[in-house]
This record gives sequence, C-alpha cells and structure tokens, in this order.
Amino acid sequence: MENQPEHQKNAQPNQHLGWEREIVEKLAFAAITEQRRARRWGIFFKLLLCAYLLAILGFSMYPKFAQDMGVGGKNHTAVIDVVGMIAEDQNANAENIIDSLRKAAKDKYTKGIILHANSPGGSPVQSAYVYDEIRKIKKEKPNLPIHAVVTDICASGCYYIVSATDKIFASPASLIGSIGVIMDSFGFVEAMKTLGVERRLLTAGDHKALLDPFSPNNPVERDYMQGLINQVHQQFITAVKNGRGSRLKETPDMFSGLVWSGEESVKNGIVDALGSEDYVAKEIIGAETLVDYTQQERLIDRLAGKLGTSVGLALSNLAKSWFLH
Repeated sequence: MENQPEHQKNAQPNQHLGWEREIVEKLAFAAITEQRRARRWGIFFKLLLCAYLLAILGFSMYPKFAQDMGVGGKNHTAVIDVVGMIAEDQNANAENIIDSLRKAAKDKYTKGIILHANSPGGSPVQSAYVYDEIRKIKKEKPNLPIHAVVTDICASGCYYIVSATDKIFASPASLIGSIGVIMDSFGFVEAMKTLGVERRLLTAGDHKALLDPFSPNNPVERDYMQGLINQVHQQFITAVKNGRGSRLKETPDMFSGLVWSGEESVKNGIVDALGSEDYVAKEIIGAETLVDYTQQERLIDRLAGKLGTSVGLALSNLAKSWFLH
C-alpha cells in the first residue's frame, strides 16, 4: 500500500465520496418529489373541503335551492310545515307560512297542498293571517286541494289555521283542539311584603300599569281584559265554525279549551279522518311525490338581523352615554 502511486491513493476516497453523494442526491430528490406530491394532495383536499363548506353555506343561506333542484317539472304534493310555536319571531310565523303557500299554489305541478301540523298554538294574530290566506287561495284556485295532517299535536292557534283547510287528517293518538284563549301572569304583592320591598310606580294614565304583577289585583282591569280575551275567543269560534261548517258535531265543551285524541276528534267532527301524509298525497290528492315548500329564514337574513340588533344596541348605549355626560 505504501508503494502505491499518489493518484491511486486519492482515487479511492474520491470514489467513495462520489457514491455517497449520488445516494444523498437521490434521497434529496425523492424527498422533494414526495413533498411536492403531498403538497398537491393537500391543496386538492383543501379545495374539496372548501367546496363542501361553500355548498353547506349556500344551502343554509338559501334552503329552498336544494329542494328546487329536485322538483324538475314532475307532478307532486306540496308539504308546508306548521311546526312549533306560532309567533312572529319563530319559524312558524305568518310570513313564512304564507310565502310557502303562495309558492306552492303558484307551481303548476303542485296537485295539492298538505299542511304538516305539529304545534301547541301561539299568536291568534299570526294564526288569523294564515287562516285568511288559505281561504283566499281556495277561492282563487278552487280545484287545488289544501289538507292538513296532524302528527303529535294541533292545538289552539294551530287548529285555528287548519280549520280553514278542505280536510283534516290525524293519527289516532294525536292531540287536537284547545279552542280557547289564555292570558296569564303572576302576582308578587305578598312576596314583596314578606321581603320588605316597597313598590314605587309612577304612571300617566289610570290604567297604564295594566296587570302589573307587583301591584294588587284590580277588579276593573281584570274584567276589562276578560272581555278582550272573550272577544278573541269568539273570533276563534267563528273561524272554526266557518271553516268546518256542518262537519262539527257541536257539544257544550267543544269550545271550552279541551283537547281530544285523533280518534275521538273524528267522532265529534274536529277532524275528518285518520291518515298520514303519504296516504293523503297518494290516495286523496293523487300525487304521491312529496316536495317540501316550507319557507325557512335564510342564514344571511338571520345574521343580518342579529347584526342590526347589535348595532342598534351599540348606538343606543352610545347615545345614552352622551346624554348622561
């Protein structure tokens, strides 16, 4: 080894270095290629996730878009929900239900409308608006059947609404009725005495503190409010009688606020027959395809409403601080 020429001595380490460099370069290129591949797949999956989220956002902002995609010119039965408390600030409000009714009635492929009723009632004003709209559509389109199908419960304002339909169907165990009006509150006068709380109330107008829960019961105001709810009750009774007509087998307790099962309701004329939505669509209307026309508040409108409320409160607080200072 000692007698080897100098250039041969240097050749062996260089050969080893070249081989190691080649391995390192291959490993480096392989790592870079793998990183690029991983990056491409990462971008692909991110774009896919983004598209999925945009689709969900779009459907939540425009919930009817998903439904309208599937209608496609086919005869169908429109279904509209009357579900939950009937009130202006709830999904089951007159504006939403009336918009749904109008869209369903306007569609030439709608062969009938089913109101899916599952509500304990609510505002008599909102209920009256929907009742009037149903009767208006029936007058404009006498050949378009509008029926109601009750699931769990249809009481008070909900029954006010469905009494305007052509026929009411229910399950044997459904709870239906409660044709009455309620107004309730609490009285804290004795509790305030026990706690040693003094009520300091200023009003301009003898009855401005009407039904104030912290003041003693006023018989004059109580009788006045009783007269008001009696008027609303009579309006309710008149609407039911006009809607149901001779089908009602009126009894002394029919308008007392009682509820009946679906089976019993058929006997007293509160309901026409027992049946489900599928049964009514197929056997009564003759168009078994069900299409949901329920108008929902769009997410963007809900957010805008909350934003508007927040801005309003902020401006109100700002104005108060200016006046106080």
